[in-house]
Amino acid sequence: MTYDYDLFVIGAGSGGLAASKRAASYGAKVAIAENDLVGGTCVIRGCVPKKLMVYASHFPALFTDAAGYGWEVGEYNLDWEKFITSIDNEVRRLSKLHISFLEKAGVQLISGRGTLIDAHTVEVDGKKYTTEKILIAVGGRPVKPDLPGMEHAITSNEIFHLQEKPQHIAIIGAGYIGTEFACIMRGLGCQVTQIIRKDLILKGFDDDIRNNIQEGMIQHGINIVKNAVVQSLEKTPEGIKINFADENQPAITADVFLAATGRTPNVDGLGLENAGVEMVSSQLEGPGYKSTQAIAVNESSQTSQSNIYAVGDVTDRINLTPVAIGEGRAFADSEFGNNRRLFSHETIATAVFSTPEAATVGLTEAEAKKKYGEDNVTIFRTRFRPMYYTLTGKDEKTMMKLVVETATEKILGAHMVGENAAEIIQGVAIAVKMGATKADFDATVGIHPSAAEEFVTMR
Repeated sequence: MTYDYDLFVIGAGSGGLAASKRAASYGAKVAIAENDLVGGTCVIRGCVPKKLMVYASHFPALFTDAAGYGWEVGEYNLDWEKFITSIDNEVRRLSKLHISFLEKAGVQLISGRGTLIDAHTVEVDGKKYTTEKILIAVGGRPVKPDLPGMEHAITSNEIFHLQEKPQHIAIIGAGYIGTEFACIMRGLGCQVTQIIRKDLILKGFDDDIRNNIQEGMIQHGINIVKNAVVQSLEKTPEGIKINFADENQPAITADVFLAATGRTPNVDGLGLENAGVEMVSSQLEGPGYKSTQAIAVNESSQTSQSNIYAVGDVTDRINLTPVAIGEGRAFADSEFGNNRRLFSHETIATAVFSTPEAATVGLTEAEAKKKYGEDNVTIFRTRFRPMYYTLTGKDEKTMMKLVVETATEKILGAHMVGENAAEIIQGVAIAVKMGATKADFDATVGIHPSAAEEFVTMR
């Protein structure tokens, strides 16, 4: 049978863009459908605009630190309208750039939401396209808990478009999104309250990362309300009133309430049932949430329908931009490049752009001890004040940690909290991925003076 396309991609985010360009480079006829700006969550309302906000949030601390080095810095003020407009302009510039990349690669961009009619047919705005293979890469979307008054809350989508800087923002959520925005908004001069259901933020990260970030956040003036369950929101003349399930927990009123407690695969309206694509449950934790669904795939990103594949957040595996890109390229290489390969989901480095920043690769201490046995794991840890702060008077700390298998000395995990953690762990991740040992680290000469040298001098 002759098809209109060799590959039809639904979703022009990180995974879809990477896969479509790679497939086209092998000579495949490729189309990609997108009903939003091209670039996906990362470019439009995720990694890129968030990191720009992170940069902006650091300037007040730099201004005050300068005094310790003899600089006299005058009054400073954030022009909020210029700030958010500049970010939006950069997002739109990058989206146009990605469109040009598609054009250069020979990929046809079709505007609109793609819907599966059957296993080989996609409909976009009433027009049907036939295709040999389909790749679903529509990502995920933030969801709010189903609680009274939650219509007054915003999500991580809307926070980039606030017309005014809040005086007080309340955030529900202990994950990396809630934690990062708590730190961003505090750095930008807002009063911040972060509401979490347990004692610690960042479930799933190493406990030393969790404790050190939370301690730093509190030190920087963020009010963390622990062991609290939001029951409802109310719109009042003073702002948004947050009521708690525990009557002994006083209500909080804030200008803006950010719900950052979950994201769900963006599968609604895809017509997956028309093509026989199976789903798998994807559970969101917490009051007001119900289980959602992700697309079920095998290790090759293949769905239950042999010619249909899915990559990225829509599969709810490891929801990171570089992972979606890696999955997309592995798919294209395998199906169109005569280079069948699997993308490894093991030993993936990641970062939390909080203040203080954190980054990690490999196993946490708890995971390593569970896998290898408590007596078979050795922990190396250091905590110190970086040289930068010796003249500022601030009591900022950096934490570094290596998780090592005792018998082989293999590095199982590396974790860091402190400035430039992501930049440092990126390099360390190469060594961990290659199977480096503690002896390899010890034999490496450190760069002095630097914080990074601590990773090769820990004893």
